[in-house]
Amino acid sequence: MKKLGFGIIGLGMIAEVHAKAISELEGCRLVAGFDSYGERAKKFAEDHACRGYEDIDRFLADPELDIVTIATPSGLHLDGAVAAAKAGKHVIVEKPLEITKARCQEIIDVCASQGVKLTGVFPSRFHNAPILIKKAIEDGRFGKVVMADAQVKWFRTQAYYDSGAWRGTWKYDGGGALMNQSIHAIDLLQWFMGEVSEVSAFTGTLSHERIEVEDTAVAVLRFKNGAMGVIEGTTSAYPGFLKRIEILGTKGSAVMEEESIIKWQFEQELPEDAGIRDRYLHGTATGGGAADPKAIGYHGHKKLFESFVKSVSENAAVEITGESAAKAVEIIEAIYRSAQGNANVKLPLDV
Repeated sequence: MKKLGFGIIGLGMIAEVHAKAISELEGCRLVAGFDSYGERAKKFAEDHACRGYEDIDRFLADPELDIVTIATPSGLHLDGAVAAAKAGKHVIVEKPLEITKARCQEIIDVCASQGVKLTGVFPSRFHNAPILIKKAIEDGRFGKVVMADAQVKWFRTQAYYDSGAWRGTWKYDGGGALMNQSIHAIDLLQWFMGEVSEVSAFTGTLSHERIEVEDTAVAVLRFKNGAMGVIEGTTSAYPGFLKRIEILGTKGSAVMEEESIIKWQFEQELPEDAGIRDRYLHGTATGGGAADPKAIGYHGHKKLFESFVKSVSENAAVEITGESAAKAVEIIEAIYRSAQGNANVKLPLDV
């Protein structure tokens, strides 16, 4: 059976995570990488025993290419995804899908018109702790959920922002502590809770220089199910702390830090609850990127890629659709509009 061939557009730091995940996929192989910087493409090819391209048309014409992952700066995701889709390749887009709801929708529409599959990279949805929380919500174990909060109190040095001209810009980064760092937690929050109906927010650049975007943000949310919540995101909190999500209800509560569950308590105790507490209290193997953007695992990416390969091979629906991947972007865009206009913003946003 022919192996599915992967290619990566954009060969910076996150491309290494993609390459490692691809290397462990059964029935797949990394065949090519593209980067407009020729030397980077050449080195990537040498490191990963694949072909390196600095011409996008030649890359997309590679006869062994079936699936393309997009690992460019966020504001360039649209260009790479559209080009890949028009070349008939299935598309995996690193978070965020794009930097506005409208640009996300353009990717979704082009992939649909070309008949190729699309997914967004939110690997946290494939970790065991979030899956357990999601099921408990669906099973009604929390009773009425009244509050749902996400905290991403990370630390990034000034050197981090200075290391790339695109970092900290609206055009290419699409935002700061929310769009770049907090988006995984925001995605989980909406995955758990469903649609957000309105937001009110403050954002600011409190500790970094030479960036256009926020390094600190606080938003108050109301969900369509009536629950309330808070999102806190920063890259100014030394030394950096694991992302934290709290789901609080009338009959139970759960608190997750990265891949650990540090609180799991319900009015109606089930036999498996004690085992969950024991197993997931110390479930985080990495720093989660809290202080070092390279200190992330690849196992979530691997599970997401495996799921996508299965959907391609079986011509089945993908687990994280483009529409689903766009939801966190819409929430963040609403937060930015609220902060900039000093007003409540209702969702859904107009495209």
